[in-house]
Amino acid sequence: MIPERYAPYTYALFRIVFGFLFFFYGLQKTMGWFGAQAVPLTAWPQGPAGIIETVGGFLIMIGLFTRPAAFIASGEMAVAFWMVHVGIIAPGKQLAVPYNLVPHMNGGIDAVAFCFAFLYIASRGAGLLSMDRAMGKK
Repeated sequence: MIPERYAPYTYALFRIVFGFLFFFYGLQKTMGWFGAQAVPLTAWPQGPAGIIETVGGFLIMIGLFTRPAAFIASGEMAVAFWMVHVGIIAPGKQLAVPYNLVPHMNGGIDAVAFCFAFLYIASRGAGLLSMDRAMGKK
């Protein structure tokens, strides 16, 4: 069991890691890195999603404007789950209710995990090891 005194550091690690992973998802879309093909920034919905993931992930990772960045990222992931995974992927796999709503079936596990991780970060703020804290923001 981890002592409570380490909770602020574990939370900082949580924020940094989730921001880092989200940033890399954005770089896949915007830059075509990691074996992906770059998407034009005007292509709907991948272009705006790539911008939110790249910029938002970076801001969350360094802890700058953390609450608004995490809130926007959480919303983007909610839209991704409902619009892409439930609306496009599930029908393409010919999934019917209730299976089309199950993240394991429609491939939306990442979207759901990011959505709720960023919602938590938006509610809690940047915490330790962040630019927000260094600039004196709560």
